[in-house]
Amino acid sequence: MKTLNLVSLVLLIVGGLNWLLVGLFEWDLVGGLFGGMDSPIAKVVYILVGLAAIYSLTLLSKVNK
Repeated sequence: MKTLNLVSLVLLIVGGLNWLLVGLFEWDLVGGLFGGMDSPIAKVVYILVGLAAIYSLTLLSKVNK
């Protein structure tokens, strides 16, 4: 479980940094690294970031203790 929490945190950080770059510079880091937003690899990264966000909702109860 600890590994899953760490992977989830890393993916959320990547997603957060990506949105920061989109907001400030209108540049998509994930799309830039993997050949555009429509590339299969970029889509997998976007999906993993979304799943990490959903998984992190389960961690809220642990943080509030």
